[in-house]
Amino acid sequence: MGLPKNKALEVDGLYSVWDLMEGENDSPNNGVLGNVSLCSGDSVVDLTNEVHQLPCCIKQTGPSSVSHYFKPKETGVNVDGLSVKEACFRGRKLQGATISLPEGYKGFVLEKKINKGKRKATGNSEENNCWQTRAKFQNLTYWNHDTLPSNGDAFLRCFHWFSVADVLHKPVSADDLASVSTIPMQ
Repeated sequence: MGLPKNKALEVDGLYSVWDLMEGENDSPNNGVLGNVSLCSGDSVVDLTNEVHQLPCCIKQTGPSSVSHYFKPKETGVNVDGLSVKEACFRGRKLQGATISLPEGYKGFVLEKKINKGKRKATGNSEENNCWQTRAKFQNLTYWNHDTLPSNGDAFLRCFHWFSVADVLHKPVSADDLASVSTIPMQ
């Protein structure tokens, strides 16, 4: 989705769907091959209404009692059609809004598979980048530190790419080409 790598939240080795798949020897100019297993079943947890994008980097990789300390509440305020929520994180006030993913899209939480018993593959091989689904979600809550959520927020603007990408990748038919008006050359 075009978000910076460090914007994604990692909890217990689980990465959000927009986290980048990078190997140890990757550079911005090198592509990375990888496998993502989007299996469904009992092992895939539904995290709808429980996914949060925080405006900070969390370096904790162990378990945490998040629900004990992080308690968002509705404020009753609406801005740009967004219902504003309020919470505190490490003593700082956060204001956010829950948004649904666009129609036709789903969110997944992925976990990097560790190949046990095999020696580590070198370079940018597919073996190093195997991911499996741990959870799915249909909406998420994004948070701002000092401003009310609005349609102008950078996080929300990244969702505009979906409609642009759909138009860019839509097949062009012969009828479409015939209906395009041409400008006469002078």
